[in-house]
Amino acid sequence: MVHSDQGSQFTSREWQTFLRQHNLEPTMSRRGNCHDNAVAESFLQLLKRERIRRRTYPTRDDARRDVFEYIELFYNPKRKHTSNGMQSPVEFETRQLKLNKAGV
Repeated sequence: MVHSDQGSQFTSREWQTFLRQHNLEPTMSRRGNCHDNAVAESFLQLLKRERIRRRTYPTRDDARRDVFEYIELFYNPKRKHTSNGMQSPVEFETRQLKLNKAGV
C-alpha cells in the first residue's frame, strides 16, 4: 500500500502504471483534507521507525510476517498512546467495550 495526497505526481498515468507493475495499492487523502489520514500516517511512521527501517526482507512473505508480528504482538497489545490515556489499543478497546456494556 502506498499512501499519498492527490498531487499531480501521484495521480499521473505513469505513477499509477508503476504501482500496478509492482503490485502496490494506492490510497489518497480526500481533496482539501490534509488531516484525512493522520492516524494512519502516524501509525505508518511509527512502523517504519520502530520496525522496518534498516531491515532487508528476503521475501514479501517475510516482510508481511514481520509487520503482522509488530502489529499483533507489540503495537496493539503493548504500545501506549498519549491520545487515549496512556493505554494500548487493546486496553483502550477493552475499556470502551466495558463502558458501553455498562451504559456509560
